[in-house]
Amino acid sequence: MARILIIDDSPTDVKVFSLLLERHGHQVSSAPNAEEGVEMARRDRPDLVLMDVILPGMNGFQATRTLSRDPATSDIPIIIVSTKNMETDRVWGLRQGAKDYLVKPPSERELIARINQLLGGG
Repeated sequence: MARILIIDDSPTDVKVFSLLLERHGHQVSSAPNAEEGVEMARRDRPDLVLMDVILPGMNGFQATRTLSRDPATSDIPIIIVSTKNMETDRVWGLRQGAKDYLVKPPSERELIARINQLLGGG
């Protein structure tokens, strides 16, 4: 079981991801914006972060860069999960420090496989 932080301003997406992750035995917390999510990541040290890109205030690319460059959180893998599906978005997200990039809505199988891969479980 992993502790996964979802940073997403869509209550619907948070609910869908939470139910899916909990069904697979993960413990889920969420933040509605990047600033709160960065603080939660620093405080709670989750095993993995699912990051949206389009967020109020600081966007997901900026938050990913902040977390990946902070020694306190740089070891937490980040998967960007966004509706932005251009190759340039994916490349930019990975350059900011994300370990993976999925387009919404990812299939349950693909999302769980990517999480397991990053957490060393598959």
